[in-house]
Amino acid sequence: MHRERHLDLPPYHAPAWLPGGHMQTLFPALFLWQRQMRYRRESWVTPDLDSIVVDWVDGRVGTPIVVLFHGLEGGSKSHYSLSISQHFYPRGWRSAIPHFRGCGSVSNRLPRAYHAGDSAEIDWILRRIRDFNPDSPLFAVGVSLGGNALAKWLGEQGEKAAEVVSGAAVICAPLNLAECGRALDVGVNRHIYTREFLRTLKRKTLLKLKVTGNPFIDPARVKRVRTLREFDDLVTAPLHGFKSVDHYWDTAGAFPVLKHIAVPTLIINARNDPFIPEASLPKREDVSDWVTLIQPKEGGHVGFVTGLPPGKLGWLPDVLSRFFLHYAPGPR
Repeated sequence: MHRERHLDLPPYHAPAWLPGGHMQTLFPALFLWQRQMRYRRESWVTPDLDSIVVDWVDGRVGTPIVVLFHGLEGGSKSHYSLSISQHFYPRGWRSAIPHFRGCGSVSNRLPRAYHAGDSAEIDWILRRIRDFNPDSPLFAVGVSLGGNALAKWLGEQGEKAAEVVSGAAVICAPLNLAECGRALDVGVNRHIYTREFLRTLKRKTLLKLKVTGNPFIDPARVKRVRTLREFDDLVTAPLHGFKSVDHYWDTAGAFPVLKHIAVPTLIINARNDPFIPEASLPKREDVSDWVTLIQPKEGGHVGFVTGLPPGKLGWLPDVLSRFFLHYAPGPR
């Protein structure tokens, strides 16, 4: 039975000096300076004997932990990771930022990398952090690709997710993966965002092929890739057990399982997100009663800048903090 919620979550209003979804996406990622965090890095061995790295912002034992899963080619240095960890640290909360395989400036051991539907990866990471911190409330945040993977885990786990986390937030996630993939491969999106994603994805793939080899992936074809669809069909799908890019895009999206989420969860999407068509966003009837939808008119893709120039990134961490505090166990 879903608990009653009386949440005081501030609405988002974009500043007049930063108009449009593209500007609201690019400005915080490229031009808004933030103080770097001093992370403590751990190296983990995965159940299949691969490797990942996890960056921590430490605090007192027993204090709540926010686990943040980053977006495509993101990590602990991404603007959203910095703003969220900087917000929670002075409040006594700890942060953990696991890097998907091959991210965090560290190559993984196996040929595989990561993908948008890897809920099994989310599961073992969260359960490991839970096992090593049994007395700490745990909250999970997923951004963009990491948000879809987290939402998929939440929906697949249903009520069992409450054994691991007290609440979650899914931010600007491509929940309808096929629609978002197509949107990124056309027009200005392809020339700005997709080209940048492919720059690092192709470089890492070519380096990995030199080290591990793969008779089913032709390096010459990798070099010629110009769209995410081509990359996912040539690399992501076969490396992770999908039959084709369509099989990947159609089965990895979290949208079909949103009705099964059974822990307090925020799903935040700006309606002018260049990556995510507004028509593909979930409606009230698409999600469970445990889900709170926030869909401001503006904000871009993980932007949400506020204030006078040069702007601040306080709105998103503030919303997360209020939501998580509301559901944190014990006195508040």
